[in-house]
Amino acid sequence: MIKIHIEKKLNGANGEMDLLVDLEIHEGEFLALSGKSGSGKTTLLRILAGLESAKGSIVVGNEKWLNAKGSLPPQKRKIGYVFQDYALFPNMTVEENLLFVNADKALAEQLLKITELSNMKKRLPNTLSGGQQQRVSLCRAMMNEPKLLLMDEPLSALDPEMRTTLQNEILRLHKEFGTTTIMVSHDPSEIYRLASRVVVLENGRIANDGNPKEILLKTQGSQKFSFEGELLNISKVDVIYVAIVSIGQQLVEVVVSSEEAKNLTIGQKVMVSTKAFAPMIV
Repeated sequence: MIKIHIEKKLNGANGEMDLLVDLEIHEGEFLALSGKSGSGKTTLLRILAGLESAKGSIVVGNEKWLNAKGSLPPQKRKIGYVFQDYALFPNMTVEENLLFVNADKALAEQLLKITELSNMKKRLPNTLSGGQQQRVSLCRAMMNEPKLLLMDEPLSALDPEMRTTLQNEILRLHKEFGTTTIMVSHDPSEIYRLASRVVVLENGRIANDGNPKEILLKTQGSQKFSFEGELLNISKVDVIYVAIVSIGQQLVEVVVSSEEAKNLTIGQKVMVSTKAFAPMIV
C-alpha cells in the first residue's frame, strides 16, 4: 500500500494554487493521472520520486519516504521513472544504459527479450527509432526492480501505431513484474487500455477517482456515444448548417440547426453525442 498525503504551493495555469493530494494506492495497481495542463500531475510524480520537496507524508509499504522529519533521497527510493524525452546516455549502448542502473546481466537480458530489443543491445541510442528508444527507457526504469514505476506521458511523442505497440509492452512489463505504476496521460484510449484506476486532478486537487469506464465514458441519460472535439468550421449548405468537428485525429461532419449554429463559436470545445444505438464497425 502507498499512502500519499502531501501539500505544496504551485503556480498553476490559473495562477498560484495549492497542490493538496490525499491518496491511497494498492500494491500492483496501475493508476492513470489525468487532468488539464498545470493541474499538478507532473509535480506529484516528481514529489513521489523525491525530485521536489513538499509538506506531508508518503509511506510506501513500511518505508517512510516523506514525513515531518525529512525526505528520503531519490536514490534510496525504489522507483523507476520513464520520461517523455527518453533521457538515455547517448555514448552508451542499449545494454550499457541498462547495466549502468544495475549490473544484473540476467535481468537486462530478460527485459530486452520481453521488449524485443535483444538484437539491438550493442547499438547506440541515436541509431534507434523513437519507439525503440522509449522501450530502452522503459527497460532501464525496470532495472531497479522498482516498487513504484512513474511515467510522465511516455508515449506522447510517438505515432498512433507505435503508441499502441508500446502500450502493449508497458502492460506486459507491469503484469510480469507486478510493479505499482502511476502514469500521466491525456489520451483516453491509452488510459482505458492500461489503467485499472483513473485519478483526475483539477487545480491541484482530486476532482474524480474511479475506474476508467466510470471516468471516461462521458454519456448522459440515453446517450450511447459522446465525444469531445474542437469546432473547426460551420457552413450553410442549402437550408441546413454543417459543422466540422475535430475528434482525435478524425474530422466529422455534424448537421446542426440554425439555432444551434448561432450559439457555436469556431475553436470552442464541443460534445458530439447521439442517442441512436445502431453503430457499424468496419
